[in-house]
Amino acid sequence: MKIVVDQDKCVSSGQCVLNAADVFDQRDEDGVVVLLDANPVGGHAESVRKAAAACPALAIRIEE
Repeated sequence: MKIVVDQDKCVSSGQCVLNAADVFDQRDEDGVVVLLDANPVGGHAESVRKAAAACPALAIRIEE
């Protein structure tokens, strides 16, 4: 699994962090998504998929 985020699309809703805090964070100054791990392993797959589905701006893309 590879994760790609588009920071230009991000609307700073924080849904990514709520669903997968080990993989996503937000910038302090504006809340835009920060990708902590582009290739998570183990039990993160389900939470990453939930985060991508919950993103209102569709700023998270998953490549299998």
